[in-house]
Amino acid sequence: MKEILTVSQLNDNIKFLLEETFAYLWVEGEVSNLRRPQSGHVYFTLKDDKSQIRAVSFRQYGSAKKRVEFALEEGLHVLCYARLGVYQPRGEYQLIVESVEPRGVGALQKAFEQLKAKLAAEGLFDERYKKAIPFLPQKIGVVTSPTGAVIRDILNITKRRFPSVNILIAPVRVQGSEAVAEIIQGLRNLQARGDVDVIIIARGGGSLEDLAPFNDEALAREIFRLSIPVVSAVGHETDFTICDFVADLRAPTPSAAAELVVPDAKQLALKVIGLQERLINAVSRLFDEQKERIIELQDRFKDPRRMLADLQMHLDDVAERLNCAWRRDKQTLCSRLEHVHRQLQYASPVRQISERRSLLTNIRKDMTNNYGRYIAQLSERLHKDAAVLGTLSPLNVLQRGYSITSFLTTGAIIREAAVLREKEMVNVKLAQGSFHAVVEKIFRE
Repeated sequence: MKEILTVSQLNDNIKFLLEETFAYLWVEGEVSNLRRPQSGHVYFTLKDDKSQIRAVSFRQYGSAKKRVEFALEEGLHVLCYARLGVYQPRGEYQLIVESVEPRGVGALQKAFEQLKAKLAAEGLFDERYKKAIPFLPQKIGVVTSPTGAVIRDILNITKRRFPSVNILIAPVRVQGSEAVAEIIQGLRNLQARGDVDVIIIARGGGSLEDLAPFNDEALAREIFRLSIPVVSAVGHETDFTICDFVADLRAPTPSAAAELVVPDAKQLALKVIGLQERLINAVSRLFDEQKERIIELQDRFKDPRRMLADLQMHLDDVAERLNCAWRRDKQTLCSRLEHVHRQLQYASPVRQISERRSLLTNIRKDMTNNYGRYIAQLSERLHKDAAVLGTLSPLNVLQRGYSITSFLTTGAIIREAAVLREKEMVNVKLAQGSFHAVVEKIFRE
């Protein structure tokens, strides 16, 4: 007899065969059916134009030093480093992915583009949040490597342009996995001092891998939170990092950052001398103009006594006109006041109140008389209606010995014996009280 296998045994054999035959392998394809449950694992399908295979990337797999963190997207063409596995409960085989790289663009570049789009959508690059760089800072904080050529260039340029400015160096690593934490701590230390006017983050040029610390999300958010203006001088002029976009000012090189932050003392001195000369010339011209104006006024201002006499006559004339106008206004107001007084006497409220009181008294008497007659008429009509209702009331009929018989169940009045049945219960109402009765015999006339 042939060997008979259970489904579980068959899946075990397939699992063993596949996992022993295929070690780790690279598989290229397009991402589809992407799912991210709360567990943190990533499930997707890897496909090409002819076939597809399920894939899963577990959160705990892979080393942080070997993996580049970027988000998988629908339709992204990727290269997966994975091993083949079998999910026995469903008998399905799938790829257990340990690392993923985008095809056509480097993983670092993809992560850079995704982080740039994310932070831009949150507004971290908006110009409205950019802080102004102080014109003449008293103390400049520099976050960079203490041993590289960058710090020497910055010190040389600041010393040449403005020797009295203070430079405070926050020594950090600018490359490697520990660089991000050190740069963030350096920024926080400078912020905590409270006497730093502007901060320069500087590093020389390098590859995208070398500049990776300056494309870190935590560093970008730390720069955005700082209250001190930040100048980013990372890499060469053609290099762009996330740090450049979130900083308040980007310098193409560290040397350019020093020139942008520190003014040239010699140029400032020349500018002050030029402004001084312009001020002296302006004051001199103003003095000459005022002198000419005084001379012109002296020529026009001949004899002040003649001017005072004219002004005195004009004042007397104005005073006389004011007195006449005041007397006319006084007479007009007195006439108007007398007229208003007569009107008030004619429209005195005392007379009107007396007339209205007499009118109200007459109205009250008329209302009282009319209301009494109306009540008497209603009372008489009520007695007549009560007498008519009394003659028509069935209760008067009952007083004469009659009764009203009705069905016990429905309460309907019984007017003829034909509607009754023997042994049926009826209700009999008398003038005083009522009782139930049973129909023993029916007589139909």
